[in-house]
Order: sequence, then C-alpha cells, then structure tokens
Amino acid sequence: MKTIAQLLLLLPTLLLAQHKVSGKFTPAKDYTYALLYEATPTGTNFIDKSEIEKDGSFHIQLDSSVKPGIYKIVYALPPEEYNFDLIYNGKEDVALNFSIETGLEFTTSNENKLWSSYTKSMELVNMAISNFYSQESTDQTAYKDIFKTLEDTQKGFEDASKGTMANTFIKANAPYIPSSFEDLPTYSQNLKRTYFENVNFSNPLLLSSDFLNDRVLAYVFGMAASTDNNVYMANVDSLMSKMKGTDAEVQTTLLNTVWQRFVMMENAEVSNYIIDTYLEDLAEQTNNGELSREIINYKKNAVGNKAQNFDITLTKRNKEISSTLYDLDTSDRYLIIFWSSTCSHCLAELPEVKTIIPKDVQVIAIGLENDDKTWSSEKLNYPNFIHVLALGKWDNKLADDYNVTGTPSYFLLNKDKTIIAKPYDLKELKEDLK
Repeated sequence: MKTIAQLLLLLPTLLLAQHKVSGKFTPAKDYTYALLYEATPTGTNFIDKSEIEKDGSFHIQLDSSVKPGIYKIVYALPPEEYNFDLIYNGKEDVALNFSIETGLEFTTSNENKLWSSYTKSMELVNMAISNFYSQESTDQTAYKDIFKTLEDTQKGFEDASKGTMANTFIKANAPYIPSSFEDLPTYSQNLKRTYFENVNFSNPLLLSSDFLNDRVLAYVFGMAASTDNNVYMANVDSLMSKMKGTDAEVQTTLLNTVWQRFVMMENAEVSNYIIDTYLEDLAEQTNNGELSREIINYKKNAVGNKAQNFDITLTKRNKEISSTLYDLDTSDRYLIIFWSSTCSHCLAELPEVKTIIPKDVQVIAIGLENDDKTWSSEKLNYPNFIHVLALGKWDNKLADDYNVTGTPSYFLLNKDKTIIAKPYDLKELKEDLK
C-alpha cells in the first residue's frame, strides 16, 4: 500500500514532466536565451524559455499540454531571422547543438535526425548532379548511377521514416528522376515542371514549418536561368498557377515571402508586379489589414516612385518663406534624413554625413522629436541643411508617410524628387552618393 501511495503522490509530476528540449549553443557568450514557440499555419504561440548557461547549455521542460508538431527555437533578435525549426512528436526528447559556423545538429530525436540526415544526403546527390552537368559530361553510365543513387536515397528514407512526422517532409521533397539521359535544358524544364508535384499546400505540418517558404523561394530564384526581371515575373506567374485552388491565406503568406525578398533586393519592378498582379487583391480578399498598409507604404516609398511631398520653411535674407519639397529647385539631388536629437546613433553619424555631402546634394533633415528643446540647439551644427521639425516623433505623419521605423533613415532623390536610393546605413550612403 505504501508503494501505491507513493506512486499516487508522484502521478501529477509524471503527468506534467513529459519530455524536454535541450541543447548547447556555441560560443556561449553570443547567446542569452533560447525561446520555444509552437509553430502553426497562422502564426506562433510562446511555450517557454531557458537562459543560456555559461557552458552554452539550455533546458526547456515540456508538459503534457505541449502537442506534437513543429516548434521554433528563437535565439536572437529579430526573431523572424534568428530561429530554426524542430519536430516534436510527443514521444521523445529533443537535444541539439547549434552554432552560426557549423549550423544545427540533432543529437537526440529520431524524427529530427532522420530529416537532417535526409537533407544532407540529398544535398550530396544534388551536388553530384550539378557537377555532372557543369562538366558537360555525356557519360550515360555515370548519369544513370547518379540518378539511381538519388532514387535509392529517396526510397530508403521514405521507408525508414514510415510512421514518423519526418515522413511528411521527406515525401513532399521527393525529387524528379528522369527515366533516361536528358540534356541540361530538358532536365531543368522537367525539374521545374514537377517541383511542386508532391507538395500538399494544405498540409498543416508543412504550413507550420519553413519548408514551403524555402521551397517557393527556391522555385522563384533557383529556377531562374538569369536575373532578368521578366524571368522572375514568369516564375511568380508559374508559382501562382501551381497554387491555384489553394486557400487564399496560404497563397498570401507564401507570396508575401517572395515579395519581401524582392523588396529587400530593392527590385521595384518585380515588387510592384507582384503587388499589382496578385498580392494587393489577396490582402484585400483575406482582410489582411497589416499587409495592405505595408503595400501602401511600399508603393509610396519604393525606389523609382516620387517621394511624398511635405511643407518646408526656408530662410532667405533673414525672412522665413513657406515652401514644399516639390517646389525646391536648388540642387540636382536631395538627401532626406530622418533623425532625432535624442538618438545617440544619429548624433554620432550626422557629423560624418556632413563631411561627405557633394555640392550637388541638398540635405533635408527631418527631426522626429517629442519637443524642440534639444533639436533647436543641435540643428545649429548643420547650417547648410534644410531643417524640418516633426513633432510627435513616430506618430508624426511624415514618419508614417515614409514608413520610417528607425533613425537615421536616408532617402536619396533626383532633381524631380523621385527616390533613386534608400541607403541602409552610412556605408551604403557613401556608395550611393558616388
């Protein structure tokens, strides 16, 4: 009876303490916390966090409420960039090692070790295929052997992963295998034609992971024979045709991933094409107000578009004259700087900006301020700049019009006030000014 009583006392603990996610980050000094999120088709749910110990280790205990699925470990900011996926099946612990240099390695968890081993094996075979074609070989025996290895690798991992969550990803990633020798153009065409053949765009497991995002990016960019914008746009059209009939939310999410990449590349032509042809309608169809606002802000501030107009007060012969950005006709180029007199980074950077401005560039410095106290004195250090006071800081209309989320932010305009560059930092500004 005593033994049964002890087991009953332990029962709540046994129910609560199921499995754990643990690991080691290297070098430990570069990391502070590991945060665990459940990934779903519509977003993420915070589960728990662990402080990174001095030796780089972390431990997150999972209770019975943590369901099988895809989870993310976030290890730095911004979380959208510094994270990785893992599979949790509710039956085993997950242990891993991670470093920026060597990447991610799972030391415990059959699910994750299977998927990781599969991707590494497929990379090796794909490298052999790439080498074969790059050498312009016509050795059909070698060709047959390479694709036999590819076929055997795929089948071997599909068989080994039966009954696991990893099997969903392995089968979705099944490659195209030619039945006979194909030259590079033919193989590339068939590879592109069948790229999504085994992908179920409605599978919640695939939707919760990075798999589909990675796959659509590889399709649009990896299947491009050149960096010609017409090729990119054709690939986007092809992608959308492959997703025809898929839930609009899924189409919106995946196309947004592609669009964001072109925005980051400052490719205005393709970015605007995606917006005008698909994304704007999808955002409206799915009532995605945040994306709609992002699209509006992009269209207002994309390179190649005319900058938003605003009022300016000029001082001539000790007299203040009201004007606007569009009315200025004093230079061949204009540099708009959003800054703040309370921003330490701005105070360190603007003196250097002052020294690199060419004679054909007029600087318009917009101070995002809560009041004019420090701004009034600080602006005196830049007598050749045109100064604009934008009270309310981030709530000021100019910050919203120009989609400014940090200071300093730069917009380089031509004589007609068209945006010709949006330098990310001082280094890019120097290059663009040249």
